[in-house]
Amino acid sequence: MPRVLTDERNDLVKAVADFCRRECGTKEQRDKLTANGQEQHNQKLYEKMASLGWLGIALPEEYGGAGQGMVDLCLFLQETSYGLAPISGFGTTIIAAAAYEKFGTEEQKRKVLEGIANGRVEAISMSEPGAGSDVGALTCRATRTDGGYLIDGQKTWCSNAHFADHILLVARSESGASKHEGLTQFMVPTDAEGLQIRGIDTMGGKDVNDLYFTNCFVPDSAVVGKPGEGWRQLMAGLNLERMILAALMQGVARRAFSDTLAYVREREQFGRPVGSFQALKHRIADMATELECAQLLLDDVAAAIDAEPGRLFAREASMAKLKCTELAKHVTLEGMQMMGGYGYATEYGMEALLRSTVVSTVYGGTSEIQRDIIGKTYGL
Repeated sequence: MPRVLTDERNDLVKAVADFCRRECGTKEQRDKLTANGQEQHNQKLYEKMASLGWLGIALPEEYGGAGQGMVDLCLFLQETSYGLAPISGFGTTIIAAAAYEKFGTEEQKRKVLEGIANGRVEAISMSEPGAGSDVGALTCRATRTDGGYLIDGQKTWCSNAHFADHILLVARSESGASKHEGLTQFMVPTDAEGLQIRGIDTMGGKDVNDLYFTNCFVPDSAVVGKPGEGWRQLMAGLNLERMILAALMQGVARRAFSDTLAYVREREQFGRPVGSFQALKHRIADMATELECAQLLLDDVAAAIDAEPGRLFAREASMAKLKCTELAKHVTLEGMQMMGGYGYATEYGMEALLRSTVVSTVYGGTSEIQRDIIGKTYGL
């Protein structure tokens, strides 16, 4: 079923696709941009996109953005991930941007949102060694002092911190009756004294970091929103975070399917293309059907969020994140199996797609957490 898009959205999709083919369409180009796959973000390419106005697609016009909604953002995310553009910093940057837009001061908005529209990167840090899915268990502390706060503790799995301008930090500023009370969000410059950023080596390359805070001072002006309201502010951004991850992985799944289909059409064994054998033909049919279902779900939820931007679509956004990330992992695994040894070779790229999808069912709320959230919306 063809997707129905406006002329403007069709133009956006075509322009982004053309850009990706031109700038990073070959493995040689991508290797050069990513230090042979070790770096997931290329700042020069990112700034080229900024000059075209794309990085501000979902930002308010008064801060240099285009003022578009979730549908347009998801289109952009899908096309860049399908085109394998090394701009891993964008997703997390937009998640952080939404918090500043909703709760930040005018000065914070000017600094962060205008910076993003011009190609700057932002980070957000919640997880700790002892607080992952259970964010309310975090212990990184912000202690009140003259004119501000002293931050002490460790954070982990922080994307972008090594090339971001600021970290949107969630820390415990006071004790409350509930573990979700007393959390505050802070805008912390990545060059702040008392902050050490240390990279974590992963199968996906250099993307995430440990953060160590030791008497790291931030002024009162660094508070984002209201002190003690960090949990409520985090909950307000869940739609966006889950939809960003869903859209990115839908693009990767489409790319894995496209590459697999091209391979099974061309690869011959026993005198004919391997895709003509029923075992592979049926797997291709199943993947194509599942991709269409996921796309319809993603489009529908994005349109609903645009229609009611103030509503929290907890069930629907979790469904989109769950479906698209699990499907992306499944499609890349199937692609690797159908491509045989070539699926394992770095020359063909399927193994890189697989590595990028495996973690998608963990970050932003694991698949198990998404299922739990969906179940709760049914009173379970």
